[in-house]
Amino acid sequence: MRPTTSPCLLGAFRALRIAHTPTTRPSIIPNFAATPRKIAAPQNVRLFSASASMAGNWLEPQLDRKKKMMKGRPRVATGGSIKGTTVVWGDYGLRMTDHHRRISAQQLKMAEDTIKARLRGERYRLYKRVCCNVGVYVSGNEMRMGKGKGGFDHWAARVAVNQIVLELRGVIHEQVVRDAFRLAGNKLPGQWEFVTKGEAPYVGITKLDGITLEDLKRPRRKIATETLPPTPPPTEVSKSTAPL
Repeated sequence: MRPTTSPCLLGAFRALRIAHTPTTRPSIIPNFAATPRKIAAPQNVRLFSASASMAGNWLEPQLDRKKKMMKGRPRVATGGSIKGTTVVWGDYGLRMTDHHRRISAQQLKMAEDTIKARLRGERYRLYKRVCCNVGVYVSGNEMRMGKGKGGFDHWAARVAVNQIVLELRGVIHEQVVRDAFRLAGNKLPGQWEFVTKGEAPYVGITKLDGITLEDLKRPRRKIATETLPPTPPPTEVSKSTAPL
């Protein structure tokens, strides 16, 4: 019996192969894992740090709360240092003027929130010049003496007299910043003043306005002889006769 199909048609059927077609759609997201990126390493820069990183923020540092801390006193520079008494990074600042004290983190947070609420929508940057790295430990009420230092209560910062606490820089009018710092000073203990960049620094409680450090280091001020009042001549004391 002769086949009804031609040999050309049989060869075409034999050459067919079954190919697997994917049922999912092709992804248009590039595969970054297949093509690794080459990151250029910075030159002349150490990729590690020799010092331990201090996590946390300016209101709550990453320190051991179980380790007791001394109360201490704020550092008031009297040897000629003017560190922390002038505006460095910003254009305006908030400075304490009355007395050194310890300010809690809650009070500083309220002052920061007050400034943010007053300057909402403005373009500015707020700089913090203090850090709450002092732990305050409090004992319970009616606790007898000799029962220990107490448990951790809150974080605080030691602020010296005439020290800048907050600085601000931005595209804002000076009167608006004055009003924001006035509201923030009302939330903080003590007396505060508004300062601008370029004002005279302080050494302790003395403002270097027309006075240099060399003048403060002198034991006595030199007074011109012409400015001294004339000395009156000595008067003769009359001899009194003794009674008979």
